[in-house]
Amino acid sequence: MKSGYSLAQIGLHWLVAFMVPVQYLTGGSIERTHHAVHMGLTPSYWDVVQHQLHNYAGMVIGLLMGLRLVLRLLQLPETSGPGSWAGRAAKALHYGFYVAIIGQACMGFVASYLSFAIAPYHVIGSRIILAMVALHLAAATWHTLVARDETVDRMVFSRQKRSAENF
Repeated sequence: MKSGYSLAQIGLHWLVAFMVPVQYLTGGSIERTHHAVHMGLTPSYWDVVQHQLHNYAGMVIGLLMGLRLVLRLLQLPETSGPGSWAGRAAKALHYGFYVAIIGQACMGFVASYLSFAIAPYHVIGSRIILAMVALHLAAATWHTLVARDETVDRMVFSRQKRSAENF
């Protein structure tokens, strides 16, 4: 099996992967909540709950991605051979995820607690991340169905430590 990521890196990847859709499902509540308040109405209870979920989940995602970045820098994945254009593109996309998601969490924090004026950029950031996720899923699908290589296995199975018994 091709060497992969540590169990911590895999766990953080999938935790963030399951939390990001929550952000898309709850994001609309923010506009509805603010609209109701500006109209002098009481926002719906469910919108307030979703708004809070969106805010706090966003902060957690930002922290988890920060931790992932630290682990990535400390525990670089083992790769074989020189980098191809596809390998360099994949690496750029992965580091782009760190920048985009951590930046998105920071913008969300600023929009929620400091200045709502940044909110339009937060919306643009969400669309950029959505496009990146689509590209990431397309690449994973290609590796699984067309190339039939072990690339996706690296994020499913943790790398095994080599020992004298394996030789």
